[in-house]
Amino acid sequence: MNPTELLLRPATPADLPALERIAASSVHGIGSLPQDPAKLRRRLEHAEQSFQSEDVASGEESYLFLLEHAGRVIGCSGIAASAGFHDRFYSYRNEFMVHGSRGLRVTRRMHTLHLCHDLTGSTLLTSFYIEPEFEGTEAPELLSRARLLFIRRFADRFAGTRIAAEMPGVSDEHGHSPFWSAVGERFFKMSYPDAERVSEGRSKSLIADLMPRTPIYVGLLPPQAQMSIGQLHPVGELPFQILFREGFETDTYVDVFDAGPTVVAHLDQVATVRAARRLMVASAEAASGPPEASWHLVAAGDRSSFRATLGRVGAAATTLTAGAEVARRLALRTGEQVDVAPLVLASDDEEGAA
Repeated sequence: MNPTELLLRPATPADLPALERIAASSVHGIGSLPQDPAKLRRRLEHAEQSFQSEDVASGEESYLFLLEHAGRVIGCSGIAASAGFHDRFYSYRNEFMVHGSRGLRVTRRMHTLHLCHDLTGSTLLTSFYIEPEFEGTEAPELLSRARLLFIRRFADRFAGTRIAAEMPGVSDEHGHSPFWSAVGERFFKMSYPDAERVSEGRSKSLIADLMPRTPIYVGLLPPQAQMSIGQLHPVGELPFQILFREGFETDTYVDVFDAGPTVVAHLDQVATVRAARRLMVASAEAASGPPEASWHLVAAGDRSSFRATLGRVGAAATTLTAGAEVARRLALRTGEQVDVAPLVLASDDEEGAA
């Protein structure tokens, strides 16, 4: 696969057929893309408005990106500017409580889950999907991490400095979630897929508002439910690993539906944001950078025309000499500014040795 044939761009209402295909390919537990054409159309219209609006950012904005390979849509990813804009954004927070008896000289450390809305107002990464045949390529890196360059490039549109992403938890091919069966179903008398359809997404207040406010003692749950807390559905492994390498923390919060991990990071600690550079396009027509140049994410354009692809950039480059193919895909002009970040991020050890 030629990496320069990849292009990430804003989704538009004209992309409804492609988004319907993606939604139909998703499994239970990916609730941000409903299998409902009317809802998907509204999602695309809202995304288009978010990309094009010149108003001061309110936090209601929701951005949706599509990834193309040689002109064919192969994946999507999104950003919600402010989690819980219309209502509180609920999660379970992992905590440990110590109980003891002086008379018996016994203490016990108990794992508990506390319903909270700590992450309300955070920027939320959503809707990650990549076609299976591209999972082993560079495509997932561009699909996930170009969103981080978008946030960096248009920081004034994102009020919070904290970024979060909900990862799908354990469920089977029929949508049965052991955690939901042990907790949520006791209060709602409906299946996990039905609860997601009713809530139109994950962690909505109309579901969480009826959850118990007292701590849930994990030791009192069935063993299968206990083991599922913080565990990933297989479809979540790839996006999880990408964000884990970015420095997202994984141990504090879990989802109220299936107890999948909710990962969190501060924007200035995210590896792609820390490594990103802003370069001026020296030439939009010349050949690409020198042979020793390494692959980078390259992002250009304003919000409505945002584009990202992969191109070669020298480690010490102060300007970008874009190859003709990259320049064409990003519609680059000599003199404009682009954001670049290494495709392969340096480890902490390598940074310390540098």
